[in-house]
Amino acid sequence: MPEEENLDSFAVLKEIIARLRGPNGCPWDRKQTHASLKPYLVEECYEVLRALEEGTPQKLCEELGDLLLQIMLHAQIAAEAGQFSIDDVAQGISSKLVHRHPHVLGGHKVEDAGEVELNWEALKQEERTEGESLLSGVPEQMPALAYSQSVQRRVAGVGFDWEKVEEIIDKLAEEVAEIKQAPDQQERAKEFGDLLFTLANVARRLDVDLEMALRSANQRFCRRFAYMEQLCRDRGINFAGLSLDEQNALWEEAKRACH
Repeated sequence: MPEEENLDSFAVLKEIIARLRGPNGCPWDRKQTHASLKPYLVEECYEVLRALEEGTPQKLCEELGDLLLQIMLHAQIAAEAGQFSIDDVAQGISSKLVHRHPHVLGGHKVEDAGEVELNWEALKQEERTEGESLLSGVPEQMPALAYSQSVQRRVAGVGFDWEKVEEIIDKLAEEVAEIKQAPDQQERAKEFGDLLFTLANVARRLDVDLEMALRSANQRFCRRFAYMEQLCRDRGINFAGLSLDEQNALWEEAKRACH
């Protein structure tokens, strides 16, 4: 067993993971593969997001540890296959950071954050193989709204963008009109996609993370609806039996109580 005072050592963490995967290790850890671990990696990412939203440092520290465990397991599986190790992972990201931050880790000078972003895209382009699309590095497995903002952010980095955010907002009205005019379900679905894509662009220009904004809106709705349900229980009311006006009155009451 590692000594208690050494548990904050990264080398000890590597040793623990290797032992868990070793011949006399944990049966569960030993049978895991890259594929079997994918759901846990996604789940841990969302746990980190929740901890960030809660704003509890201790919880965030714990969840970052759980996420690090997933990274360590994937690296250990790769090391066992002779592909790469966690040291190669660290070297790779360190090299990338040095290359993309010449204004900090080199002799390059920049005026402001805007110039940093332009240089960042130029440096990333250097890292791409010849003929590779600017958008090929954006994982399609991302949630659709986040993916939309990511691809739009990338193309904006090379100048493919609206000049004014007001022009994109005007485009929203145009997309809504096209939904109304859609002749069938297939066309309506297409126009809804265009509307959401445009909305993601507006959010990007206004520096709003649309995925997080929608998550927050979902949470507010659930809190308010749960409050309405509690009001009905307290007052002996059947919510489903209320008229729409009565339900809306409860909703307004819930909005005042749950921000």
